[in-house]
Amino acid sequence: MPNPLDQPHLQTLRLRVRGVVQGVGFRPFVFRLAQALGLSGWVRNDLEGVLIEVSATPEVLSSFVQALREQAPPAARIERIDVVERRPGGLPPGFTIIQSAASGPITTLISPDLTLCEDCLQELFDPANRRYLYPYINCTNCGPRYSIIQQLPYDRPHTTMRAFEMCPDCAAEYHDPTNRRFHAQPIACPVCGPQVHLWNARMVPIASRHPAVAEAAQLLREGQILAIKGLGGYHLACNATNPQAVEALRTRKKRRAKPFALMAKDTEVLRGHVLLDEAALRLLKSLERPIVLLPKGPVPLPEALAPGSPDLGLMLPYTPLQHLLFAEGAPPLLVMTSANRSGEPMVYRDEDLPALAGLADFFLIGERPIARRVDDSIVALADGKPMLLRRARGFAPAPILRSERFQRPILALGAQLKNAIALCTGGQVFVSQHIGDLEELEARLAFQQTIRDLTQMFQVNLEQTLVVHDLHPDYPSTQYAAELPGPKQAVQHHQAHIASVLAEHQRWDETVLGFAFDGAGLGLDGAIWGGEVFYGSLNQGFKRVAHLHYAPLPGGDAAAAFPPQAAVGFLRDLSGWETLLPEQVVQQGKSLLRSRLPIPLTSSMGRLFDTVAALLGFHTRQDFEGQAAMWLEKLARTCPAPSAYRFSLPLLQEELLEWDYRPLLEGLLLDLKKGAPKEQVAWQFHAALANAVVDVARTLRERYVYSTVVLSGGVWQNRLLHSLALVELQAQGLEVCWNRAVPPGDGGIALGQLALAQTLQKP
Repeated sequence: MPNPLDQPHLQTLRLRVRGVVQGVGFRPFVFRLAQALGLSGWVRNDLEGVLIEVSATPEVLSSFVQALREQAPPAARIERIDVVERRPGGLPPGFTIIQSAASGPITTLISPDLTLCEDCLQELFDPANRRYLYPYINCTNCGPRYSIIQQLPYDRPHTTMRAFEMCPDCAAEYHDPTNRRFHAQPIACPVCGPQVHLWNARMVPIASRHPAVAEAAQLLREGQILAIKGLGGYHLACNATNPQAVEALRTRKKRRAKPFALMAKDTEVLRGHVLLDEAALRLLKSLERPIVLLPKGPVPLPEALAPGSPDLGLMLPYTPLQHLLFAEGAPPLLVMTSANRSGEPMVYRDEDLPALAGLADFFLIGERPIARRVDDSIVALADGKPMLLRRARGFAPAPILRSERFQRPILALGAQLKNAIALCTGGQVFVSQHIGDLEELEARLAFQQTIRDLTQMFQVNLEQTLVVHDLHPDYPSTQYAAELPGPKQAVQHHQAHIASVLAEHQRWDETVLGFAFDGAGLGLDGAIWGGEVFYGSLNQGFKRVAHLHYAPLPGGDAAAAFPPQAAVGFLRDLSGWETLLPEQVVQQGKSLLRSRLPIPLTSSMGRLFDTVAALLGFHTRQDFEGQAAMWLEKLARTCPAPSAYRFSLPLLQEELLEWDYRPLLEGLLLDLKKGAPKEQVAWQFHAALANAVVDVARTLRERYVYSTVVLSGGVWQNRLLHSLALVELQAQGLEVCWNRAVPPGDGGIALGQLALAQTLQKP
C-alpha cells in the first residue's frame, strides 16, 4: 500500500525566518495560518530566529510564504525568509509548536518594548475580564521585551518575570497555541503577577493595587509630584497645566531650562497647544509611541514647561498603568520626564529610589523588575519625515541594517555626549538604546553594562572583535577601549557623522559631499572641529574640503557651556561688540586671549550659533547642550524675513575652502546698531548659513563629481536651518540625505564609526 506522505503532489519546505520574530506572537500566527491553509508541520524558535517545516501542494505553500510576509503580527519585523530545504512528499497530519532550540550561534533579534495593544486596552476596561484594571496586562503583541530580557533565547526563565509563577489560568493561556497570550513571556494577572503600590515621601506604603492608582491620580490633580515606574525606568509626573507644580519640579530637579517631556491623554487634548498635521498624528500614534517634538501653537501652556524652546515634546500613553491613571481622572496633560537629578541618568531600579528623595512627594512603584534603563525615544519631523533625536524605547535594540559587508564582529563605542554604542555580528548591525553623557559616573556604568549586555546576548567574543572609538584620547569611551581585548581603531568624529548617514541608507559606493555641523570633536590637526565639509565615500574614505574659519576658544571646553565666553573668541577681530556682552566676560576673555596660556582653535558651527545667541541676549550658562541654539531658533521662527547676509568664501589654499564668518558678524552688528528686531536678525542668520551651505556645494561641484549632499551633526537638528538648506540644495538639482534611523547628533556616531572601521580594515 503506498505511503500517503509520498504523494507526488505534496512538497515539504523548511523555512528560516529572520528578523524581529520572537516575543511578538509570530509562532502562534504561523500556527493559525498553517491550520487555516490545512498545512502539516511544525514551527519553533531558535537562536537564529524562527524555523518552520511545512508540507502541502506547491500552490498552497506559495500562498503560505506570501501570507507570512503580508499578514505578520504588527510588532514583527521580517528581514528575510530563506528556503533551507525543499523535498518531495509530505509530513504527518497536524501542525505543532515545538520547544525552542538553544544551541548554535545567536543571530535572532531582540524585540524592542511594545506599546499596549488595542485588544489588551479593551480588556483592561472590561469589568467581565479577569484582568480588569490590572496594570501589567499584556499579550504576545504588546508589553515589555528588551527592558526585561536577561539572555537569549527569549523565554520566561530568561526574563525578570521568572520570579512570578503563573497561576493555572495564565499557564493555560500560555500553553494554548490558539490564545493571544501563547508564550507571552511577561504574562500575568492579578492572582499571580506583580502589583503596584503607592508610597509617601518617607517611602512608607499607603495603598496597593488599584486603590494605589486611583489615589495617585487624585494626588496629581492636587498638584503633587509623583515618581511613577514605567517600562524602562521611573518618570517624574505632575499636572502640566499647573504652573506652581511645574515650577516646583524645576526647582527640585535644579533644571532651569531643559524642556520637560509631556504625556497627553489623547490627541484632542493637544489641539491648539501645538501645531498638528497628519504626519505628526501618525508619529504620535505609531507603534513606538515616541516623544514627538511639535511647534508650539496659539493656545499657551505654562512657559516653564519648555522655556526658550520653539517646541513641546509630547507623547501618548503606552503602558496599562498610564491608561489607568488617565481613566481615574489624572490631569489630561502631564509632565512625564525622566526621574533623575539634573544631569544624571534616569532611575530604573527600586533600590535606587532614595536618590529621588526630595524630588517626589509620592512614589507609584511596580513589582516587575527592569533589567536595563530604556529612556523614551524622541522624534522630530524634517521635511515631513521622522528624524530620530534619541533612539531608545520602541526602537532599540532592533537592527539598523543587515549587510554581507559586516561579517567580522565590530564594537563601536560612540561619542562622549548622548552616547550609544553599536555592534555588528553575523551581518547585522545593532545600535543600543540612548545611554547618556559619559561625564556622569552612572552613565559610564550603564555604558559598560550595555556593552556586556549586547556582547553576551549575541555571544560575541571580544578577543576577536574590532573595537572602534573616537579620536579623542581623554574620552572615557576611548580609555575603556584600551581595557578591552582585540584590535583597536580610532575614527574621527565628523567623518563618523557623515558615514552614519551613508551606512543607514546603505550607500556604500556613492561619492557625496557631506556637511558635518556640531559643537565639538577632535580634528585630525588637533583643533576642535565642528563646521566641516567632506568629499568621498564609505569605500574610499573622506577628504576634508572646506571648514569654518578657525576662532580661538578662550577657556576651552568651559566656553562651550557659556556662550558669551565663546563669543569673545569669534568677535576678537571686530569692533563695536563689547557692549552687547557682559563686561566681566569680555574682560576675562580678552585677558585669556592675551595670556600665554594655550588657547584651542575651533571651527565649531555650534560655537558660532552660541556667539550669535550671545549677541542677541543669551547671557546665561547653558543648562544643556544646544540650549542657546534652541533659543536662537525660537527667536528666528517668530519673524521670517529675507536674508541679507552671506558668508564669504576665500580660498585658504589650493584644495581647502574656508568660510569666513567675520563679514556675517559685521553685518549682524551693524543691523543691531540700527535697531533691527532681534527676531529678524536671528532669522537672517539662519538664512545666511543655509545660503553658505549652497554656495559651498555650488563651488565644489566645479572641482568634484557628486550629486548627493549629506547633512549630519547636532546642528542639523535645527529644523529651520534644515528646511532652508534643503529647499536651496534641491533647487540646485542635488539629492539630500540625512539621519533618520539614528540621531543626527552624537547618538548616531557609533554607527558611523562602525561603518568606517569596516572600510579601514578591508584587506
